[in-house]
Amino acid sequence: MLAPPDVQPSLAPPGGVVRPARRPPGWVAPGPRPVTPERPEVWPGPGEDLCYLSGDFRILQRLDGHRWSADDLVTAWFAAEQVTRTPPRRLVDLGCGIGTVLLFSAWRFPDARCAGVEAQEVSAAMARRSVAWNGIDVRCEVRLGDLRDPAVLDGLGPAELVTGTPPYLPVGTGIESYRAQCGPCRFEHRGGVEDYCLAAARLLAPGAPFVACAAARQRERVEAAAAAAGLALEAWRDVVPKQGKAALFSVYALRRAGDVASCRDEAPLVLRGPNGRFTEEHDAIRRAMGAPV
Repeated sequence: MLAPPDVQPSLAPPGGVVRPARRPPGWVAPGPRPVTPERPEVWPGPGEDLCYLSGDFRILQRLDGHRWSADDLVTAWFAAEQVTRTPPRRLVDLGCGIGTVLLFSAWRFPDARCAGVEAQEVSAAMARRSVAWNGIDVRCEVRLGDLRDPAVLDGLGPAELVTGTPPYLPVGTGIESYRAQCGPCRFEHRGGVEDYCLAAARLLAPGAPFVACAAARQRERVEAAAAAAGLALEAWRDVVPKQGKAALFSVYALRRAGDVASCRDEAPLVLRGPNGRFTEEHDAIRRAMGAPV
C-alpha cells in the first residue's frame, strides 16, 4: 500500500494532476479505504487528474474529456435508496463511462461484486485504472463492449441492482462536443434508453430494480422503452438545478412489470435554493454517498 490518500507519492507520473482533498475541519472519510497498488499506471498522466469521489475513493478523469457530474451522483444515490433493505450481492452499471456510478456503488456496497460495461475504449481504460487505484479490482471489473450485444453481458447476471446513465439526444439533433468522450456521452451513437432497458432486462434478478436517468420531459419515452423490455416504472423523480428553474433531468426506477403495482411520483429534488446555495437535501445525498459538505 502506498502513502496516505492526501499525499502524492513518487510513483505519480509527471504531468498528471493529483487534486488535494477539500474537506471541512475534523471531517473523517467514511466507508472502505482504498488500497492503492504500487503501479505508476494507476496514477494520472499528462492531461488527466485524480479527484476525490466517495470517502477516500478517487476517480481518474481527462482534463479535456467527460467528467463526473450531478446526474451520476443522484443516479447512484437513487439506486442505493431502492436496495437499502437488501444490499445487492452483484450489481452492474451499463454504459459506465469513466466509472463514476460504478465507483459510487462499489463504495456504498463494499461486499458486492460489481461490473461496468462501456463501449468507448478510452473511457473503459480510465475506469479500469480508477478501479485499480482504489484496490477493488478483485471484486470489480470493467468490460469493453456494446451493451446491445448479449455476448458482452454474458455472465454478469443475475444482478440485484442494475444502473445506467444513457445518452438522451439522437445523433444529428444538436452540436456534438469536440472533446474526447463527450459526444457519445450525450448523443445516442449506440442506442438510447430503449437499449439500456433491454440490456437491463437480461441481467435483472427477480424483483431487482433498474435505476437510471433521462433528460427531463422524457417520461413517455422511458415508459415505452420499459414496456418493450417487459419492465414497468416504479418510481420517478425530477431533478431541478435551482429553485424556480425547470427540471434538468430525471431519475427513475424500473422493475419487471409483474413486480410493479403502481408508480410513485416523488417530489422534485432541488439541488440549489433561490440564493444559489446547495439545499439540505442535496447535502444529505452527498453525505449518504460519502462526500463532504
